[in-house]
Amino acid sequence: MSSRKSFDYIIIGTGLAGLQLALTLAEDIFFKNKQIALIDKSLKDKNDKTWSFWEKGQGKWDDIVIKSWNEALFYSKKNQLHLPLIPYTYKTIRALDFYSKAKQRLLKSKNFHFIIDNVITVKDDLNPTVLTDNNTYVAQHIFDSRITEAYFSKFNHYTKIIQHFKGWVIEAKTPIFNPNQFTMMDYRLKDGAQTTFTYVLPFSKYKALVEFTYFTATVVNEDTYDGFIKKYVDTILKISDYKIIETESGNIPMTNFPFEIYSTKNITKIGTAGGWVKGSTGYSFKHTEKKVAKIIKNLKSNKKPSSNLLKKKYKFYDKIFLKVLSDENHKGEWIFEQFYSLNSIETMFRFLDEESSFLEELKIMKSLFSLAFVRAFFKTL
Repeated sequence: MSSRKSFDYIIIGTGLAGLQLALTLAEDIFFKNKQIALIDKSLKDKNDKTWSFWEKGQGKWDDIVIKSWNEALFYSKKNQLHLPLIPYTYKTIRALDFYSKAKQRLLKSKNFHFIIDNVITVKDDLNPTVLTDNNTYVAQHIFDSRITEAYFSKFNHYTKIIQHFKGWVIEAKTPIFNPNQFTMMDYRLKDGAQTTFTYVLPFSKYKALVEFTYFTATVVNEDTYDGFIKKYVDTILKISDYKIIETESGNIPMTNFPFEIYSTKNITKIGTAGGWVKGSTGYSFKHTEKKVAKIIKNLKSNKKPSSNLLKKKYKFYDKIFLKVLSDENHKGEWIFEQFYSLNSIETMFRFLDEESSFLEELKIMKSLFSLAFVRAFFKTL
């Protein structure tokens, strides 16, 4: 626990965004003399989630990747798609492994200070201030991962879909899974006409994460998730003898809410609070890596840290997609089937990574062309 009260930078939250930012600061000699505090009320000593992402070749997190795949499956009610991912690899990381790696690295640097405390408020003035339950801290700049209150009071003015899910890590008595393939989306079991699907990550022939996911405006109770997971295991996977060894759940906003406008000269919103979660998919791991790299570049150029973090055209594409899902939620299965069946993996992943060419974007639009998207386009305009 640090006795300092004044820092160059304060990072509020030691989740994905906060720790990726801290690690990148620690790796750059430019910041070696900066005093940096990380404040969180949690010790981050439990595995509260898994993160999955795709990338080409080797990556900076490969030493903590627990499993990777080069093939994916997609199921609709009528079709099964086999998706070879090369040149990409789909990788999964346990949050606890990430937290542990980050803390181990940062604790070696004397200019990083972990503070276990609850943040009450942040004051944006000449000397930006963080007020916690136990102390008051000042900094030249604050990176804040807490979602602004305006999101909760104004979200009715924006399109909002919630990606909410629960998963069981199960271990079967017999070798049932193919560890070389994962299931991106399986729509054979659904909750009514809503956009709901099952996601399966096989870690071995015996062990897998089975997750039931909703892209809907409202959440459901715990028993509903459990009921669909059990039904999927019983009727689709046809596993009768297994044990649940771990569970996880999540609630990710998929929205066009303008999180980015709440960053100021002295305070930068990061992570979900900064709009870093991809609005149309809920993926965040690699997007966070890119946003952090841009922040570091801005800091070294003496620019506002949040300058040019988000790309306007992709926000517009996400806005249209979210409008379709909001107005016609039953179309989710059709949308994703078109997306995966009519485009190459490289085109899809480049588009979702916000690295696509205009021609690739036209191809994506053509594959999804429908009256629903035309209506959403003009409503968005």
